[in-house]
Amino acid sequence: MNKNTKVNAAILIIGNEILSGRTQDTNTSTLANWLNSIGVKVGEVRVVPDEEKIIVDTLNLLRKIYNYVFTTGGIGPTHDDITAQSVAKAFGKKYQIHNEAFKILESYYQPGEFNEGRQKMVWMPEDAELILNPTSGAPGFSVDNVFCLPGVPSILKSMLGGLKNKIIGGEPILSHTISLRTVESEIANSLTNVQEKNKDVEIGSYPFFHAGKLGVSIVIRSENQSKIDECNSQILNFVNKKKIEVVDR
Repeated sequence: MNKNTKVNAAILIIGNEILSGRTQDTNTSTLANWLNSIGVKVGEVRVVPDEEKIIVDTLNLLRKIYNYVFTTGGIGPTHDDITAQSVAKAFGKKYQIHNEAFKILESYYQPGEFNEGRQKMVWMPEDAELILNPTSGAPGFSVDNVFCLPGVPSILKSMLGGLKNKIIGGEPILSHTISLRTVESEIANSLTNVQEKNKDVEIGSYPFFHAGKLGVSIVIRSENQSKIDECNSQILNFVNKKKIEVVDR
């Protein structure tokens, strides 16, 4: 892949606790922001329960469509942490003890603390490559184009730096935001005209409520700064004509 190639990824969030609403997913925005910064566009996000068949089927679908798949959750020490064995099954690989991971965790814990539950975290698909964990010892892993990360947001965040050399992205995806004191219906037609003139730029509008007032943020995204600048001037042109207030957020 070279820098001009469009590179994409899917994120697969694994865990009943996300689906039940007990735990709020913040990993999607962390991963998506990081991937954008290295030129990988997130095309799809799915949330699935801790059920082997669903994980296997979803993984096999996504890894064929996207350059990369990132999973979060399900690689801890408890009975419902089944991501590693599901990935092994999806790739038709043996599920076994990863010797290097075993050594890392054995030296991480105090003597006697590396119990059976914790040893579950070193079972991985055969030939898995480790993703080192600078926060809590237990590594993530990758197989082919699938990268498996923990569900704990602070730990996941700390592991992204170690992935940078393993992911080949395109040009970083840049963005610019214009916040307006208006409603979407007032700018819809004008924004559609700008989008039609700039088909290779992604333009989104997002209502917000701030300091008791309604507004709309327009987000322009592209790999090319000059295209963003061109869209920005076209949008500000109709904003000025309509006498819409631009606000700082």
